[in-house]
Formats: sequence, structure tokens, C-alpha cells
Amino acid sequence: MKYLLSILTLFLAFGSSAQLTIEGVTLPSTLKANNENLILNGGGLREKYFLDLYVGGLYLKAKSSNANTIIKADEAMAIRIEIVSKLISSDKMIEAIEEGMEKSTGGKTQELSNEIKEFKAAFSEAIVVGDIYNLIYTPGDGFTIYKNNKKVKTIKGLKFKQAAFGIWLCNDPADEDLKEGMLKG
Repeated sequence: MKYLLSILTLFLAFGSSAQLTIEGVTLPSTLKANNENLILNGGGLREKYFLDLYVGGLYLKAKSSNANTIIKADEAMAIRIEIVSKLISSDKMIEAIEEGMEKSTGGKTQELSNEIKEFKAAFSEAIVVGDIYNLIYTPGDGFTIYKNNKKVKTIKGLKFKQAAFGIWLCNDPADEDLKEGMLKG
């Protein structure tokens, strides 16, 4: 019996921090936000018109399936995006951010217009298959965008973080299946 409990404990320990592979992209089981280890909550594939665009993963301090709680939380969290399509360009990503912010804020983007402009600028460099973006929020520091592990920009403000995470987690997300995958918890 002790042997069975030991095996079950090991299985649960490894199962709860397992990597996730989607369309050949492996999302790591953890992601660092400053000095905190965030755990992979879930992930999925962003598709549009039956085309695979990128794999996205949501990283939190503790697993959760409540999108509204995640959006509102003032705690460390991250979204990881790995580009899987050569159809993704800087212009298309910027256009998607504009559309996502409109949906996330219910059309009330005016008070975040400067922050949204900075966010779009972070994607102005050419985008190629295999590029990885880590969008990491840490309270006090802000929302930092990394491209291929290189810091691109930090945007201050909890309201901006809420709108940005809303792109993927709001009631009208960029991709409903991706949202569902990210919220597997």
C-alpha cells in the first residue's frame, strides 16, 4: 500500500507540472516572473480561418479556471506566444492587438491609448516562425514584453494588464478554443 501511495504521489507531482506540447511546440511547465516561478495553467492554438497562427500558454502562481479572477488579479502572471505560421507579420499582429483591445475593453480604449500604442510598438520588428513572446506582468513593475528572451518594453499599470490579458481571456476573446485551453487549470 505504501508503495502504491508513493507512486501515486510521484505521478501527481509530475502530472501537475508537466509540459504541454501543441502542434509541435512545447510549452515549458514553468516560467519565471522576476523571482517567482509561475506554473503552466494551460495552453492552446490560435487559429483563424482554419489557419494555425501561434501557440499560447497561460502561466499563473496557482492554477485557476476563472477568467475574470485572472484578468482582475494584481499578481504575477504571464502569457507565452510562439509563432507557428509565416502568415503572421508585424502588421497583422498589431491589427490583432487593436481588435483584441477593443473587445477586451468593450470599446473603451481611449484611457489606455498611450499604453496600447506602446504595446503595438513592441511588435513592430519583423516576426518569423519560431519567435517567442513572453508577456509577463509583475505587480509594481508592470507588463513586460520579451521577444526571444530579450526585453522589448515595459508598460506600467494594472488597468493595462487587465485589458491585455483580456485579449485572450475576456468574454469575446481572440480565440475561444485558445481561451478554453489556457483555462484548463
